[in-house]
Amino acid sequence: MFVKKIGIDLGTANTLVYIPGKGVVINEPSVVAISIEDNRVLAVGNEAREMIGRTPDSIVASKPLRDGVIADYRITQAMLSYFINKASGKFRIFRPEVLVSVPAGITSTEKRAVIEAAIQSGAKSAYIAKQPVLAAIGAGIPINSPVGNMIIDIGGGTTDVAIISLGGIVAWSSVRVAGDKLDRAITDYIKRKHNLAIGDRTAEEIKIQIGSAIPNPERGTIKIKGRDMIEGLPKIIEITNKEVVEAISTELKEIIRAIKSVLQVTPPELAADVMDRGMFISGGGALLSNLDDLISKTTGVPCYVTEDPLTCVAKGCGAVLENLEIYKRSIMSKK
Repeated sequence: MFVKKIGIDLGTANTLVYIPGKGVVINEPSVVAISIEDNRVLAVGNEAREMIGRTPDSIVASKPLRDGVIADYRITQAMLSYFINKASGKFRIFRPEVLVSVPAGITSTEKRAVIEAAIQSGAKSAYIAKQPVLAAIGAGIPINSPVGNMIIDIGGGTTDVAIISLGGIVAWSSVRVAGDKLDRAITDYIKRKHNLAIGDRTAEEIKIQIGSAIPNPERGTIKIKGRDMIEGLPKIIEITNKEVVEAISTELKEIIRAIKSVLQVTPPELAADVMDRGMFISGGGALLSNLDDLISKTTGVPCYVTEDPLTCVAKGCGAVLENLEIYKRSIMSKK
């Protein structure tokens, strides 16, 4: 089968690739390993992620996207090339049309950088669409109806909050606080409270295993390994759910502040719709236990986690690609 259209959910933490008719075909970390001596790309995705924190001086494994936007253009281009080639297969006759998701708060310069990177990576033409709109489409929310729908997309680098009606964004907020910041908060807390240095992957593991938005004793405890900051030797300690909640509370307050700021500027008719229909959370951050309860409690608006929140944006990319002519005018930018 010749691949003519590819949807890419270009995330700070993970990149998902969607092909119409096939669904999500690639879901790999947004990580690239580079050889410093000759500036060569050694590995991308899963293989590169395994190298994080374990490389010699001659190799750097890094994330080319920071806070949802391109931090290193050349490495992002190498990563996009890898994903486009992997999705298209070895025998590529056509250059595919590529749709890339971007945060709601992206600047025009950052938009151009994404489009340019996709074209340089082998796309015939490149489009971009905003993540909250794609997440809403992927979650099956009828965005073209004259009704207010609120989506909260919590990724690795950014949290996008948007009210969508008649196919467009009416009110929105984008904050650079999401999964990566939560991991960093856990790392800093353990360093400060237990004098233990841990890596990003360990922090993520703690968040997934026992993390929650409100204290939940049922989440239990976890034993973690790290380096004692005083003695410099390896050490094992036990972390509780209550400690993780305390560690990430400041970051979660910032996300809730963004949600409240959008609700405060929402037109009354649409605000009434949101009260009736509730808010929907998508993205990897939606998987944090009890987050929907915390948001409902602090805003007074019902909150629900979308079905399969990790793939909402990628599925939205697929739906747009399948109806490209309809969507071209409303949510796209083209090179």
